[in-house]
Amino acid sequence: MKKFKVIFCGTPDFSVPALELLHSHPAISLVSVVTMPDRPAGRGKQLQSPPVAMFAKENKIPLIQTDDLNKDASLLNHLGSGDIDFIVVLAFAQFLGSKVLKSPKQGCFNIHTSLLPMYRGAAPIQYALLNGDQETGVSIQKMVKKMDAGNIVHEHAVSIEDNETGGQLYTRLKYQAALALNDFIIKLQSNSVTEKEQDEEFVSFAPTLKRENGHLKFSEKNFESIFNQVRALLPWPGTYCFLNKKRMKVFAIEEYDKKLNPGEVYTKDGFLVIGTKDKSIRVTELQLEGKKRCTDIELLNGLRNEIEIG
Repeated sequence: MKKFKVIFCGTPDFSVPALELLHSHPAISLVSVVTMPDRPAGRGKQLQSPPVAMFAKENKIPLIQTDDLNKDASLLNHLGSGDIDFIVVLAFAQFLGSKVLKSPKQGCFNIHTSLLPMYRGAAPIQYALLNGDQETGVSIQKMVKKMDAGNIVHEHAVSIEDNETGGQLYTRLKYQAALALNDFIIKLQSNSVTEKEQDEEFVSFAPTLKRENGHLKFSEKNFESIFNQVRALLPWPGTYCFLNKKRMKVFAIEEYDKKLNPGEVYTKDGFLVIGTKDKSIRVTELQLEGKKRCTDIELLNGLRNEIEIG
């Protein structure tokens, strides 16, 4: 059996199942793994390897750690040999320059967790949930210099559960990404890969999320929008509001049958209930600044002052 000579580029734990597939696949010869350098992490700020680097070291796979693969001599030597069949990229956080993109025999392929051209960018999982989508998916696209704009060579849809969080969907999709890669390799083996151009008319973007994207503005949004915001941004960057001018993290909410004005707070039932533009929300799990994570009942038992939400 002919083996494809492959280079894999990735960094976080999300990339590991796809890397593991390549490492164990009978049709793949994994020439090298490329990832980011070790970074200080934790309270002690000790150097820590990215999950992809850890997997490569444990399995004795040749490893390149670089801030810029376009200038890395080891990688350029591999590509200059003319032996590399293709490069697989998944959650790598670096752009591939023209020289790298053109070097492999069959090209460079990026695995993206949306049905392109929807949600090009860094946070497709969260944006699908923010928008209340019932379906997302995995797309493999042949890379070009424009971000996530290459022709689609493989894709499959993945349904989204009604209460699914960003963390839960992240976990499911990292394994779906590996399955999609396996299906793509089968196409390569049978010489049945076809390319489909992305329709630029339907392009949307999913830019990097920041902590401020988690601010819950109850008086400005309806229940569904806030519900989707809470689940989409769990665990990161998380959602929050301000209670008596202290930051309060919000982990879970539910609809509550009480008519309130947008932003109005109601606690007489022993629950923390807040009005939105159409319905009321009970904040069921939360963490007030300087306190432990708790229920709204536990929080209110410890508060005697009038409550102000912002």
